[in-house]
Amino acid sequence: MKFELESTLKGATDEELLDELRRCSQQLGRTTCTMAEFNEIGRGHPTTITRRFGSWPRALELSGLKPSRSPIGISDEDLFHNLRNVWIALNRQPRYKETRSPLSKYSAETYSNRFGTWRKSLERFVEWINDPKGDEGISSKPKPPKQQIDRRTKRNISERQRFRVLLNSGFRCQSCGASPLTSPGTELHVDHIIPWSKGGETVDENLICKCKQCNLGKGNAFDC
Repeated sequence: MKFELESTLKGATDEELLDELRRCSQQLGRTTCTMAEFNEIGRGHPTTITRRFGSWPRALELSGLKPSRSPIGISDEDLFHNLRNVWIALNRQPRYKETRSPLSKYSAETYSNRFGTWRKSLERFVEWINDPKGDEGISSKPKPPKQQIDRRTKRNISERQRFRVLLNSGFRCQSCGASPLTSPGTELHVDHIIPWSKGGETVDENLICKCKQCNLGKGNAFDC
């Protein structure tokens, strides 16, 4: 066995980075190279290149290569909804190499192409998921009849809110501690602490994560 250190791109010049991109595309027999492909055969990590040149498409342009394939017509909202589903499936923050089929509809490369880097993609997602203006459950025009409870929110719990509550609870039932991580098959619900029928609002502070068994046994008795 021969003990040798792997070569890296640390400290490489701009031209050396671009040359490595060209080398990978030649090895692939193509006129382009995706971030996922570079991650497999390149010397170093693709984020080294995206940080240096601002984005992967920009690096390809400077190296004289063609743009790597990327799905067309995908909105930021679509990408964020997909990332939320992946996060929930893993019960934690997704990693670059994990964000691929069949777990994810879109590759991590698609996110990096859109937002610059994988890290920036996660930062934009966190901003989106935590923005209360995007909660479908918030009503901007409350029109309560005088005989009913005055409200500012609707009963429906938005997908953004549901994700935030699951994340803040560590994907565990706040009554018995059950979690899909330790007990496969556990079904987690997000519901009101003070029931909506009794005046509770659909805001994060009044929402709780419970397993199916604990939540169905609660009813309208809000003694959490």
